[in-house]
Amino acid sequence: MNYQIISDGCCDLSKDVIEKYQLHIIPFYISFDEKNYYKEIEGIAIRDVYDRMVSNPDVYPKTSLPSVQNYIDVFLPYVEKGVPVICICFTPSLSGSYNSACNAREIVLEDHPQAQIAVINSKAATVSQGLMVIEAGRMRADGVSYEECVRILEEMKKTNRIFFTVGNVDYLKHGGRIGKLAGLATSALSLKPLITLVDGAIEASGIGRSRKKTVKKTIDLMDGYFKETGERLKDYGVAVGYGYDLEEAGTFYEMVSAHVDSMVKGKEVSFIQIGATIAVHTGPHAIGIGIVKKYEHFL
Repeated sequence: MNYQIISDGCCDLSKDVIEKYQLHIIPFYISFDEKNYYKEIEGIAIRDVYDRMVSNPDVYPKTSLPSVQNYIDVFLPYVEKGVPVICICFTPSLSGSYNSACNAREIVLEDHPQAQIAVINSKAATVSQGLMVIEAGRMRADGVSYEECVRILEEMKKTNRIFFTVGNVDYLKHGGRIGKLAGLATSALSLKPLITLVDGAIEASGIGRSRKKTVKKTIDLMDGYFKETGERLKDYGVAVGYGYDLEEAGTFYEMVSAHVDSMVKGKEVSFIQIGATIAVHTGPHAIGIGIVKKYEHFL
């Protein structure tokens, strides 16, 4: 089908996936000194971001969202060719990227009132947003119409979740994102928070005293979701998201893959590195599981 899938950089998809589904990604910018901003991936590698964070734990990097003009510059070439656009954005509870895209849409429509531009608030981030973008790419490749793709994405976003933990809550505190986690865990007590990203917002889901046990409990949170909702794991895309520690991530990925395979034989689990946009909120040691319902179940 002739429409274009666009996402802001918070989807954290690899170059191979981006090329496979012919996606257009609009990056965020990151700064360690609030003066020099680097375009994520193009200007600074994610690995370099994590290395700097770990080497300088007292320095809290900041991100800058894509501007309205950034979105206009991407939308216009497609609009001028008569190609409809679907743009999937990071949850507005954590970023203004969605609002930038909406404003860009209105500006483009002033001169091109016939343009088809759908801006989707994913109510997601990183791995769950990435899974949604992949589903949009799959729909396009499978011949799902533009209108149907938009409708399904609006339904699909209600099913995305991320079950994760972080090294500590310092980054969430510093970024003003502590919200419902206030009082749940503190660095002084060395307690590890369990967190769920649901409906675009961060929610407290428990605590653990050791990193290993807390990481494992994210699997229990996923299982709890399916028991509570009556949904079926086989109907969902699943991804492990990880930050700095690749060795820990590899071990966790094997654990999640084995667990998922025990429930749905042969089911694939994606492996996605969490990008700088989320890392500045969660710190370098975020790790967890993202899920979203596959598009076929909305047809």
